[in-house]
Amino acid sequence: MTTAQGLAVLAAAEGTGPRLEPGDLSLALAGAELVDLVGLRAVLLHAGRVLPAASPRIKDAVLFEAASGIVREPPYETVEQWLWRRGRDLAARYWRALQAATADGAPAGSSRHPFRRPRPLTAAPAGGRGIHRRGDGPPVLAALAAAARIAEATDETLAELDPDEAAVVGAVHQAITQLAAERHRRSLGGAGFGTVPRGF
Repeated sequence: MTTAQGLAVLAAAEGTGPRLEPGDLSLALAGAELVDLVGLRAVLLHAGRVLPAASPRIKDAVLFEAASGIVREPPYETVEQWLWRRGRDLAARYWRALQAATADGAPAGSSRHPFRRPRPLTAAPAGGRGIHRRGDGPPVLAALAAAARIAEATDETLAELDPDEAAVVGAVHQAITQLAAERHRRSLGGAGFGTVPRGF
């Protein structure tokens, strides 16, 4: 199971709570995909930018799509640019993938808030172990889940992140904070920030 799949399973599990925002989850999923691509050596992170590297064989269709969209011309994308571009509507994409992979294919919440499920998943995507408890899985999964307000991560967990993981998690936190500020601004009737794309 990829980091992004694990995060999607955690988000869909019962007890996630009402705090989960699809836009936050989309940004965290984009960060999880970037962590997965670094792990596969499909990209390198250098000076805050996402550099193309190898072209590994990727079985997961959504992650393959992410790898196919890597910017391959200088000056390349920053991590922040990756999150905003790749993250657009990404939660809905993972929701559809999870629905296709679950054993019962049961329908769940609205398309606007697709990860607010009334009951837990009964099966995980094929090829990996399901993550049914908050805190299971690698430290970076817990850190990204905390960024999306699915769970909490301890200082010890954050200290276990490698430099690339820490850079991605930090960028996800910044993007989610920026998105929250825009939500607040919109709730007050103000114009959105120009740096936040539509679709969040």
